[in-house]
Amino acid sequence: MTAHHLLPADMRRLPLPWNDLTPERKLALEELAHTEATEQAALEALAAALSAPQASPVPRVWSDESWELFDRIRHEAGYRLAQVMPTADRFTREGISDVLREWAGTARPPVPTWWLDAQLDLIVEVLTDQALEGWAHDVLRWLQQKPYDEAGVAAAAERCVENGLASRDAVNLLRALGTPHGEQALLRVVQDDRASEDSRSQARDALVWLRRPGYEARAQQPAQGEHPLLPPALRDLPYSWATGFQWPAQLPETADNIARARAILEACAPTAPEPDPVPAPSWHSYEDEEPPAWLEVRSVLRDFMPYAHLVTEERMTEATRECALLNIPGVPGNPDSEEAARFARRWVTWISGWIAGEVFTWLGMCVDDDTLVTPWAMELAERYARFGFVPDRAVSMLNWHDTVPSSREALARLAAEGRLPP
Repeated sequence: MTAHHLLPADMRRLPLPWNDLTPERKLALEELAHTEATEQAALEALAAALSAPQASPVPRVWSDESWELFDRIRHEAGYRLAQVMPTADRFTREGISDVLREWAGTARPPVPTWWLDAQLDLIVEVLTDQALEGWAHDVLRWLQQKPYDEAGVAAAAERCVENGLASRDAVNLLRALGTPHGEQALLRVVQDDRASEDSRSQARDALVWLRRPGYEARAQQPAQGEHPLLPPALRDLPYSWATGFQWPAQLPETADNIARARAILEACAPTAPEPDPVPAPSWHSYEDEEPPAWLEVRSVLRDFMPYAHLVTEERMTEATRECALLNIPGVPGNPDSEEAARFARRWVTWISGWIAGEVFTWLGMCVDDDTLVTPWAMELAERYARFGFVPDRAVSMLNWHDTVPSSREALARLAAEGRLPP
């Protein structure tokens, strides 16, 4: 009977340890000497694993029963699968089927044969992917330890990302290679539509880490002669974006600090409803929710412009160009376009909102003397809330000072108008 092999033909012809599919592979690689010859063998092994034509992805539909069954297979039959099919040339559909049928006959609780038959194709596909993924994980980690041909290693890792083979490990390898070969490969990956969005996101994280020293060097340069984008009242703020512009809780309630808080809130005060609400400065995912792209933009902008006085037209343009190079979703590719101008205006608004929000928090949580903030802070908070500009922070300040009549009156008016945040 003809065996239906599941791994590429070139991979099936590899010698040990490169064709090993058992848990012992990791130890064998740990004991393998790092030489130019063994590195070349590892690169050839990766090329062999990638030699099969890429099939069009087909959505996998798992029922609850399928997940339960597959989880049991991994725990109860995984060792037997490795015993029966220890090398790539022996990894076949028939081998998997035989092991699973043997296991199903003795499993407790029992596994119905019809259930296994119905799920066999899906199980074989997933087991094949996992075997290949685990194999590539070990090979890529071995290559990372002592690369000789950095250009060749980078090219192999880049191909792994393109093909979705142990992408996270491949990106980690490129990051470890650094400049120039790893960085150049990562710059290609983030622009490569063949790579998954998850892989491109991982590549962007690696690039930001590699390129951050350049961002920080730019941040050390004075902004002399540059065109500031924030109002004058904000530019002498000593608290950095690295801490979210947060004011120290122990900051004394001096006349100077109160005056600075008032000047900032007045400078940022909205004059019309805010069409693009300022996002909450901290983001928390719910279930499998993907993080918004603006978090990646903020990571770059924050390094270029860590203080308010560094938020300039020139640095915003440079940071926007960098974000476009990283292919962050939603970033305009042409920094001189009207789209880029709107992008910059949105970020100036958001930065102003985050700064104002921290001022409201300090005034509410840390200023105990109500007379210092009455009635001007209550009037400004009501205005911010009415126009939807950091309304959560503004209303929170009103609630913190709810013993003040003007604060209670503002809250009552906002409630009557239906403008209190949910």
